[in-house]
Amino acid sequence: MGRHQRAESLGLISFVCCALVGCGGMFLYLQLAPAFWQLSQRRFMACAAIVAACGVISFIVGYIHRMRLLDVQKGWIHTVRRIFEILALSIVYASTLFLMSYMLFSLVNSIMGKAIFTSYIPALTAAFAGVSGYLTFVQAELMNAKTLSALLPFFVIAGVSTASSTTTDPHWFRNNFSELGDRTTFAARMFNTTLILGGICIIIITYFAISELIATYRIVRPNGDIAIRQPNVSYKIPRFKVRITILTVMLVLSGVAFIGIGTFRYTPHPILHNVFARGMPVLMFIMLVALPWLAPQLSKAFFAISDLAIVVCALVGISWLMGNNTLTNVEALAAMLFLGWFIGFSRQIAAIEADRIQRQILAHQVINPAALDKMIDAEEQAGFSTVLTDMSSPMLANEAKNAIQSLAK
Repeated sequence: MGRHQRAESLGLISFVCCALVGCGGMFLYLQLAPAFWQLSQRRFMACAAIVAACGVISFIVGYIHRMRLLDVQKGWIHTVRRIFEILALSIVYASTLFLMSYMLFSLVNSIMGKAIFTSYIPALTAAFAGVSGYLTFVQAELMNAKTLSALLPFFVIAGVSTASSTTTDPHWFRNNFSELGDRTTFAARMFNTTLILGGICIIIITYFAISELIATYRIVRPNGDIAIRQPNVSYKIPRFKVRITILTVMLVLSGVAFIGIGTFRYTPHPILHNVFARGMPVLMFIMLVALPWLAPQLSKAFFAISDLAIVVCALVGISWLMGNNTLTNVEALAAMLFLGWFIGFSRQIAAIEADRIQRQILAHQVINPAALDKMIDAEEQAGFSTVLTDMSSPMLANEAKNAIQSLAK
């Protein structure tokens, strides 16, 4: 049984286990919870919490299982990094599953009506918990940057939609987007919590994306040592450490801006709120303009899309200044474009990762290990520092091409 089929099979087992736990947990909650916690919104919160807990536990089990199969390194630093990854990804999945589940429970309740919906709560909780357990386990087994980036839009849309649909102010959008969170109501808390958790998710995904950019730029020497590429390799990015550091700082600050907007409401903290709210577009503009220099590994098409996002935001901003638009629309569009850009950025990183893995597999399949040392000596004399992952090296690429042709014959 291959890796993907095994992941699907274990995911089905996780589905059954989580469904049973979800049904039993919700049944006990309905029987034992006090009347205060039987109100609709609190009941939905309990349902969503059970679904999120099942999904996170399933994810942790799947991720630990995956790490046991893939990890060959030992040591306390490696262990600490894995623990950090598990905690960080658990936050992403817990927040996403909670907000998505809450939105779905509220939607089903509005369709079916409270009287009918109450009798179906255990079954629906079991279904949502089972699905979340299945998806998180499979994704943990097959985790990559695309998986993480796909979670972000669902998470943000769920939180903002729930907040806007439950707010007590039907005219919140007339002033600015932050007006939705400028209260102490449930909807405002939901909106602010979504922004805070969204910022945390951006920081976490940034960690994985930057780690892959660094991994792609590393070389593995014949003795097993890992180092950053030097000027005498097949391709070189000048000032790589400076570029990757600046990109990391700007992405992290973008996540911090989301956290700050959600943490400091405008009414009690107008200065701090405006610093984060107005600082985010500035960060976005600088980062997108400088992107070809910060991350030249990305495609030219992505650079063009980034420039297009700047132009669209500028045109909508000018329209607002002329009185033809509302600030809410400008802020909402800027946030959506940034999230869309960030998702595209993550998928670009995932594509780079997939290409790197493909090169590694191809190199191990077609290169004769006995002749590798001689090739490395020849490459060093020619001005290259060759490794199995570096298929852009002329000599190694030519050797791979000849090996493939001989296999084809």
